[in-house]
Amino acid sequence: MTADSAQSRAPAPGQAPTPPSEQRVSVLIVDDDELTRTGLRALLAAKPDLEVVGEAADGTEVLPMVTRLRPDVVLMDVRMPEVDGIEATRRLRTALSDPPKVIVITTFENDEYVYDALHIGASGFIRKRAPAQQIAHAIRLVATGDSVLFPDTVRRLAAGRAVRRDAADRTSALTPRETEILRLMAEGLSNQQTASRLRVSLETVKTHVGNVLAKLGANNRTQAVILAYEAGLIDAGGHER
Repeated sequence: MTADSAQSRAPAPGQAPTPPSEQRVSVLIVDDDELTRTGLRALLAAKPDLEVVGEAADGTEVLPMVTRLRPDVVLMDVRMPEVDGIEATRRLRTALSDPPKVIVITTFENDEYVYDALHIGASGFIRKRAPAQQIAHAIRLVATGDSVLFPDTVRRLAAGRAVRRDAADRTSALTPRETEILRLMAEGLSNQQTASRLRVSLETVKTHVGNVLAKLGANNRTQAVILAYEAGLIDAGGHER
């Protein structure tokens, strides 16, 4: 069962447009459990800057609904009966030139499904039982182009994996400074925190981060960090190699 509300966000006649800083973030909820969808919708409805534009009960519905509703962020369950969240995320990234950001919602943060979803380009993950403010913050964060990264969890998920030659080849193209930036990203530092640590400007860090993502072919910071682990640049204990 699927319910959606393709409400227009254009201002009504005579109404002034919403200032950019106050634009609402549109969200599509994808979960096969109706109770979970209802809870998430109620949670987000209490946030004036967040708008649920639709719900889907399986990954098969995601691409057509995203094409029609154009949400900014998709809250994506990973375990669904027909098409799981991993395949649904892959379809979005393959079919659309400008896919929405995807946040994986999960019961168990160490789930192998979570790692696979992050690997193909999800912007991060959040536990279904996380506090309302944490879920809302995660949505706002990825909507602005950042990622929801939990360094310790990503490190655990990456533990014991063999080094991939293609990942090592990609990281070898990084300059020493870009490699340093990537390692700080793996620590979970924001651009501003990285700028303070390295004593450089925020714009300089943003430029380096952009270069890192471009050279690695990564969609976001989380995917870049995963590639760093898979390249053997950082081991599962968080140490440099």
